[in-house]
Amino acid sequence: MDVFVHNKLTEWGLSEWIERFKAERITKKSLYCLDNEDIANLIPAMGPRAIFKEQLKLLKKAQNPTTQRTVDSSAQCKQEHKGPGDSPKVWPSTSGTSDKGKIKLQPSGRQSPTIKRRRDTTPGSFTGERIKKESLYCVRNQGITNLIPKKDPTAIFKKQLQLIPKAQNPTTQRTVDSSAQCKQEHKGPGDSPKVWLSTSGTSDKGKIKLQPSGRQSPTIKRRRDTTPGSFTGERIKKESLYCVRNQGITNLIPKKDPTAIFKKQLQLIPKAQNPTTQGTVDSSAQCKQEHKGPGDSPKVWPSTSGTSDKGKRKLEPSGRQSPTSKRRRDTTPGSFTEEIILSDVKEIMKRVRERIPNQGNQKLNKFLKDKIGELETDKREMVGVFGKTGAGKSSLINAVIGEKNLLPSGRVSACTSVMIKVEANLNSPMYKADIEFITKEEWKDELWSLHSFLEENAAQENEDDDDYRDFVEKLSALYGEEWKNKSPENLMDYKYFKEIPEFYISSKKRLKCKSAKELSEQFVRYIRSDSTDGEGKDVKSWYWPLVKCVTIRVPNNDLLKHVTLVDLPGNGDRNKSRDKMWKEVVGNCSTVWIVTDINRAAAEKEPWEILKSACSLMGNGGQCQQIHFICTKSDVIEDSDDLSAADVRALILKENSKAKDKVREEFSKLNKIKKHFSDDCLEVFTVSSKEFLKQKHLNSDDTEIPKLQEFLKDLNDCHSETLIYVSGAYGILSLIQGARRTEVVAQKTEVCTILEDKMRQELEKVRKPMEEAYKVFEKCLSEGVERSKPSCQQALSSIYPSEVSGRGFHRILKCVVQNNGTYTPKKGDIKKQINLNVDLASRLTDSIDEEFKKTFPNERKYGAFNGVINNFSLDTERLIQKHGNVELQLIFLKTEEEKMKTKLNKITRERKKTIYSSLTTTIEEAMKECYQIVFYFVVEAADFKGKDSLKNMRDTIEKHVHDSKNIMFQQAKNEMLNQLRDLKEHVLDTLEKTMQKSIELSLKTDGDTIPDVTVELAEVKKCYDELKGSPDEEMSLIWPEADSSGPAAALRP
Repeated sequence: MDVFVHNKLTEWGLSEWIERFKAERITKKSLYCLDNEDIANLIPAMGPRAIFKEQLKLLKKAQNPTTQRTVDSSAQCKQEHKGPGDSPKVWPSTSGTSDKGKIKLQPSGRQSPTIKRRRDTTPGSFTGERIKKESLYCVRNQGITNLIPKKDPTAIFKKQLQLIPKAQNPTTQRTVDSSAQCKQEHKGPGDSPKVWLSTSGTSDKGKIKLQPSGRQSPTIKRRRDTTPGSFTGERIKKESLYCVRNQGITNLIPKKDPTAIFKKQLQLIPKAQNPTTQGTVDSSAQCKQEHKGPGDSPKVWPSTSGTSDKGKRKLEPSGRQSPTSKRRRDTTPGSFTEEIILSDVKEIMKRVRERIPNQGNQKLNKFLKDKIGELETDKREMVGVFGKTGAGKSSLINAVIGEKNLLPSGRVSACTSVMIKVEANLNSPMYKADIEFITKEEWKDELWSLHSFLEENAAQENEDDDDYRDFVEKLSALYGEEWKNKSPENLMDYKYFKEIPEFYISSKKRLKCKSAKELSEQFVRYIRSDSTDGEGKDVKSWYWPLVKCVTIRVPNNDLLKHVTLVDLPGNGDRNKSRDKMWKEVVGNCSTVWIVTDINRAAAEKEPWEILKSACSLMGNGGQCQQIHFICTKSDVIEDSDDLSAADVRALILKENSKAKDKVREEFSKLNKIKKHFSDDCLEVFTVSSKEFLKQKHLNSDDTEIPKLQEFLKDLNDCHSETLIYVSGAYGILSLIQGARRTEVVAQKTEVCTILEDKMRQELEKVRKPMEEAYKVFEKCLSEGVERSKPSCQQALSSIYPSEVSGRGFHRILKCVVQNNGTYTPKKGDIKKQINLNVDLASRLTDSIDEEFKKTFPNERKYGAFNGVINNFSLDTERLIQKHGNVELQLIFLKTEEEKMKTKLNKITRERKKTIYSSLTTTIEEAMKECYQIVFYFVVEAADFKGKDSLKNMRDTIEKHVHDSKNIMFQQAKNEMLNQLRDLKEHVLDTLEKTMQKSIELSLKTDGDTIPDVTVELAEVKKCYDELKGSPDEEMSLIWPEADSSGPAAALRP
């Protein structure tokens, strides 16, 4: 290799290939004679190869000495400058079919290493092909197919690459005339004109596209073997990204949906970043021709005229399909395309925010920055999963989310106190678990309580006592046998927690694994007890007594992207922090799954007790909209050995239908639950996780697991959140662009006056229904107060249980006063649960339940206060028709109005939980002094010990209730009314102040220093129209035909 070649490779940024050229003895003279196959052998990576081809073309045009000879010298030149060991090449025929299936050979008879390499290429081919920014703009059709072998990602990549603005494409600095030459000279090895499938007939239906030789395209064959990740393998960099087209995209991204995403995103990269667009329009064809990828050939585009082409896509003048049109057709609610739109608009708004200056009209500029910062798309739906141990919750969750080995089931005994959240890991391909512990102080207090209990009951050890068994189980799980005869101080020694130092420093323990099974094996000791079948026998400590919550994150799971499944204990917890978290989660569930064995679905008491005890937290005190009663193990049929498979299936389906009817019948009898949920809120499923996986007797749909999966898919739909964000962005950009116009001052003043008058009228429409609702609640609560006073004794019936012995209940009542009126049994017997505060407030809650459900429905489509917030409107659409010159400002006000109503509905939905629970919390606060007094005397005073101690405790509680009843219930009423009044004032005040400020800054302020956002506004409007389903699919970027009084006037340069 001579100095010339060495210098050129260095100049072109290809110095790493110098040794390769040197080994092949490439000189200046032979450099000009290299053909496509030679170049492919010298530079197998597509990215640097595309750059080399482009630079060699330019060099040939300016300096190529071989062009001074005749055409006949071409063969001689090739022969003279072959590398060592080369011999004349044997090329396959391109005209017939006799070579069908043969592989192109090098002169030596060996298979082309490049072709072989394509078949063996693993994901990541962009990196492997060394695609850089310069070469990206040069890759076309077959080159893209080789890079991205599968159809769907190919489509994405093609579309996205088309949208990269011309300003970034260095290859467009040449003339149009060079296009054909560029494409032909830079084809990859083995390229030839494509034969496209007919689009007009049906005779070719299902056929595979063939190369001219008649063989199946090696690229097509390669698609079957290529796995995702080819960008790395093909060494795609920023420079080469812009050059990839069509078939190359298919090779890089083999699946359809990601292909569409990639194409779309590549198209949307701002023009300022694309160096290939820096030349004149005339250079387009040259660039395309010079930088074709391997196997590229001229495209044959469908006709766009006449009626025979119905359904075909509109083409741009260049012959390419319009990227805007194609992009629109890919958009469906909740799809990946919507995620791309959201990502694009967020990036646009980020750049716009950075461009807003700090100087100039600081009030307007700050307002705009704040509004951009307030844009959000927060969506997280929570599904609570209740069910007793052995009901099949873990198997159900595993089957629904498609992770068979995630949650352990059937091997180890369950712990009912640990809450398990399952959600998506959106940041990495790893399986992760975050383990949150209770505090050291909480565990120390619990140890003292356990110690006191065991001391008091040492002489009367009772293996049948649920609490005794629970305490022993908890201590044995963590300490083994070492807890016996040790004080709480000794049990807090660090040696017991050295494997979990996070507990000692009050932080989360994080686990990370490559597989679900591996992660499950690691976190099982934090959620379960000792093994029942020998598994886990080497584990010395099980840490579930210290765990408050385990959050498991699963990678690549679309069902969990915006949904969290929560495996919940049935009735809270004795530990205050665990109990508080349990109540918060139950109140935040939009759906609840009640899981039970199908054989006892209607007769089993525990599922219905769970519903009855938690219905107020889920209903009026929460946001639950649906209850799914899930009957598991629906495939279990006795005496089915003599039946055929069809008969077994028919019998199973018949029994499932009966089970559903029984559950619905039982639900209709529960009046307490019906105060919060109508019959329409209940849906019954009969599922079989086992049959879903094996399908021995039932098909997939029969198991009804797919129905639950479909339900989760619907919950993941973020269409409304995406639309809210894009709508808000569209409004802000409209305001920015409208504020730059200073020639419509008179119209601004007129419209401002109209809007202020309209706002006063609309606020009055909101105020009146809210005040009426307040009066209704005041009347209901007054009746509740009067009913509560004489029913105090009945409300205290829980401290006089007939089925518990005096000594046993003495301990329970002590727990009641110690925990501010509540007692939670640990073995799931909800009927034994005591909550004195709820019992005392029951007459008050009963008095308002029906009205509360109507005023604050959990069904979001209705809205609070009979939808008055949703009905608020400044009627900006009508004003736009009359006052077109301030259209952009009115667009902003419209989007601001919608955003404000959405925000207020969310605030109302959260605050209504606090309002409803205020009755119970006020009663608890009024009783707190009584609980403290009783607990103190139980521990310290002699009068509260001995045979009359239980009577003394009861008498003290009764006396406090009767002395306080005339004040306590009235306080609860007043507190709820005060919170209702505060909510009303907050809604009205927020509407008035927010909209007034928006009106003033949009119509009474000019923005002479704010940036021009013409391009950004046009792009976001396109996204907004797509999400809204606008029929105007071919809208231009600047609306040149729009009326001069409309937004087009503001957008024209």
